[in-house]
Amino acid sequence: MNPLDIIGLYYPLGSESRRILIDHSHDVTTLALEVAQRHPELEPDLAFIEEAAMLHDIGIFLTRAPKIDCYGASPYMLHGYLGAELLRHKHGLYRHAMVAERHTGSGLMPEDIRQMGLDLPEGIYYPCSVEEQIICYADKFFSKSKLGQCHSLDKVRRSMLKYGEAALERFDRLHERFA
Repeated sequence: MNPLDIIGLYYPLGSESRRILIDHSHDVTTLALEVAQRHPELEPDLAFIEEAAMLHDIGIFLTRAPKIDCYGASPYMLHGYLGAELLRHKHGLYRHAMVAERHTGSGLMPEDIRQMGLDLPEGIYYPCSVEEQIICYADKFFSKSKLGQCHSLDKVRRSMLKYGEAALERFDRLHERFA
């Protein structure tokens, strides 16, 4: 399975949204693989990390995010869930779908979903497997609006704090495990 083939089904060649998605996903993939290789004791599946990190944001085109050339109908916070639905139902990539679904922020807990008023069905929206956790962690260091720039730990922590102390604590636990 080639992630670029799947991306090509939804993002036209030459489109800004495609360039943004691929560049961002490549940065996340590179860091995720570096983190995984530093932790062989966790026995991470490197091939899976490479594929899933490239696909973790596949659903952004379905959301309203004009700054990154996405003009869909749904709020941006739902991009992980929407991407997971594509990966699961259109491509049969159930494990990849869980990465997409569980990478937003430092994971979304039921109380976060209620507070933000997100229209999500009951489910698990926080990273569980080591691969999900590594990709979620790596994703926090790269934005889609400042491509190629790896954020400092302080900047990542500040961005997590805007989602509350619990989100920051979840990120800090990931950082302790993978730094």
